Amino acid sequence: MPAMSMTENIGFPFMKMHGLGNDFVVVDARVQDIAITPALAQGIAHRQFGVGFDQLAVISNGAGDAHLTFYNADGSTSAACGNATRCIARHLMLETGKDALHLTTDRGDLYARDAGEGLTSVNMGQPQLDWQEIPLAEEMDTLELPIEGGPTATGMGNPHCTFFVEDADLIPLAEFGPRYEHHPLYPERTNVQVAHIVGPDHIRMRVWERGVGVTLASGSSSCATAVAAARRGLTGRRVRIDLDGGTLWIDWREDGVWMTGPTMHVFSGTFTAEFLDSLR
Repeated sequence: MPAMSMTENIGFPFMKMHGLGNDFVVVDARVQDIAITPALAQGIAHRQFGVGFDQLAVISNGAGDAHLTFYNADGSTSAACGNATRCIARHLMLETGKDALHLTTDRGDLYARDAGEGLTSVNMGQPQLDWQEIPLAEEMDTLELPIEGGPTATGMGNPHCTFFVEDADLIPLAEFGPRYEHHPLYPERTNVQVAHIVGPDHIRMRVWERGVGVTLASGSSSCATAVAAARRGLTGRRVRIDLDGGTLWIDWREDGVWMTGPTMHVFSGTFTAEFLDSLR
């Protein structure tokens, strides 16, 4: 699949992608540069007046095959977005004919590869387990926070708070998630996961993403939950995670946390100049 090209001289091309329903707008700054402001990101994210997304991702030139920058639906930035990284990696593999890539992000260097059968794997790097790295507001044991329910804190380039519950499907996530996204222990807010253990290598998980809300899936949240479950002795280091939008496979290895799953390029389009001007 070739890189996006201008179809009109009056707008800006984009791609709509998703990983298990975790959906993204992707713009390719290698083709034409665009300055992303919070207002622009919020406007594109609006599901009635814009295109709609959980995250906006920008592809630019970098030290590796490409550099990726991520924005949440509320216009804030995120150093990591696992499913978007997998989607873009699949696009770049098709574009270049490569089966392995070196990508750079604000999280650091990430490595992606074709896992076969239409699946794409990304190494999301080593988890951040120290309170300062996540970050938390004060020094504490990250394995069990002094919050009702004793959640585990994990950093994957963005902060996570994982609750292990009896049945994740019974948690009213739209009420539960924002209560902890803005918890004072998390100065940069946090993603919130509720999960229950199905078996020693199988987890059911649901996600509230900071700056977004309830999402059908989240790659970095899946990695954080797998790490938290392994640290607590609830599972091994290689697990299947069933999300509302489908299944990811997480493998916490010596070289980092590998995430594998499907991707989808839904359509390509062009933002009109009229729409972009309305958001400036």
